[in-house]
Amino acid sequence: MEPVQDRSYAGEDWYGESLTGRAFVRCRFADVDLTEASTHGALFDECQFFNVRLNASQHTDSAFLRCAFRRCTLFGSQWQGCKLTGSSFVDCDLRPLTVTGGDWSFVGLARADLRGSVFRDVRMREADLAGANLTGATLAQADLAGASLAGANLATADLRGSDLSSLDPRTCTVAGAVIDADQAVLLALTLGFTVQ
Repeated sequence: MEPVQDRSYAGEDWYGESLTGRAFVRCRFADVDLTEASTHGALFDECQFFNVRLNASQHTDSAFLRCAFRRCTLFGSQWQGCKLTGSSFVDCDLRPLTVTGGDWSFVGLARADLRGSVFRDVRMREADLAGANLTGATLAQADLAGASLAGANLATADLRGSDLSSLDPRTCTVAGAVIDADQAVLLALTLGFTVQ
């Protein structure tokens, strides 16, 4: 199927629609209802989403590359094996969000409310999570190399198995966060301790 390019969609009702195999390039979606919609193998490249409802939507092996989400609602949405490289989320309602696998590298989630959200086995290299609220979230087996975590709230978060080489516990809240033994050694070294 040929990709749809440079088209604007406004006020459309796509509730429960299946967008399997569809491709959109540089398209703009404004006030579109994608509640309970699904994508499988779909492509959105450099698209803009403004005030779009993605509640309870399900996305599998789809790509949202360099997309901008602003004032969108994604609560209850599920993302499996999706690639969102370079996309950004501003003033969005994201929780609870479930992400399994895929590549969310360079994603902008600064100051996002992600309490209780799940990111498992996700590549999140150089993602911007500065100031994000990840209280009680799961960030397990996640590749967070180079991620910005300054000012993030990771209280009671499950971080086991994740790359925490970019985490400085002095610059964020980590009370009650769960880590494994290897991570504990890494963080101790980060703080200047000598581990014997």
